[in-house]
Amino acid sequence: MKRNGILNSDVSRVLSYMGHTDQIAIGDCGLPIPDSTERIDLALAFGEPPFLRVLELVLQDMKVEKIILAEEITDQNPDMLAKIQALFKGQKVDVEFVPHTAFKAKTADCKAVIRTGETTPYANIILQSGCIFAD
Repeated sequence: MKRNGILNSDVSRVLSYMGHTDQIAIGDCGLPIPDSTERIDLALAFGEPPFLRVLELVLQDMKVEKIILAEEITDQNPDMLAKIQALFKGQKVDVEFVPHTAFKAKTADCKAVIRTGETTPYANIILQSGCIFAD
């Protein structure tokens, strides 16, 4: 039995096969997921698990060089945006804001989308994998 890190076998598997510039998304419970993209459904009930907790755990197992957010988060969910920004404080991570419609289209290029139980608006992020041996 695994002792450390993410216990969910699907999340662990996807993270382990990601390479530099590959992307994975973490979304709220309402984010549409393209049929062509793997869905890892963690949602148990409204609010469970929360988006931020899933993001925190994924960040412990993944080096991120870029994040993509829906620009609507700035007006519709500024508290969540502040919490996301706090997680990346002091790190060299590029941030890109795109319209939510473009964000949803970008999930088709992700290795997977992790669905959480989050119910606050625009609590979605795309994480682009960095290179673990180059800085």
